[in-house]
Amino acid sequence: MKTIDAATVSTFSELLDLAEDETVLVTTPDGREFIVAEIDDFDEEIEAVSQNRELMELLEERSKEKAKGGYTLAEVKKRLGLV
Repeated sequence: MKTIDAATVSTFSELLDLAEDETVLVTTPDGREFIVAEIDDFDEEIEAVSQNRELMELLEERSKEKAKGGYTLAEVKKRLGLV
């Protein structure tokens, strides 16, 4: 997987060309990140993605970050006055 800065890509077509051979992690100036990958056979893509150690580590790290500030369904219902 290669990482690129969104500001370095001038067109969407150029971004797709970059993702033709390998998965691309695109970062924006405000810190958001997006993954762009070609999908031609979904079953094969799922297998390939699951074997991508770097991507799996990134997703694991992200899931831990999200879990830190999460709410349970009961907490959300209570905060919204639905209980």
